[in-house]
Amino acid sequence: MSEERITLLVSGKVQGVSYRASTAEAAQRLDLNGYARNLSDGRVEVVAEGAGEALVALEQWCRQGPPAAQVISVESEKASATGEFHSFDVR
Repeated sequence: MSEERITLLVSGKVQGVSYRASTAEAAQRLDLNGYARNLSDGRVEVVAEGAGEALVALEQWCRQGPPAAQVISVESEKASATGEFHSFDVR
């Protein structure tokens, strides 16, 4: 099973609503490694590596987010996994 990588840029009301922590919980349930962090422009960046099906599930989750979030858009970019992550962290 080959590992893949996805980078998501999530726009909307996604800071100050537990978006990163909730994303980390979802990613950990899906056995993904990577991180979620706030960007200075108000978006959240999510980088995750793991099985393709799990990455699809995480992207779908990110399009909803936690209850207090209001996701407007998600930009998605796929790449080959680098193997640099050993857990999923909030940065």
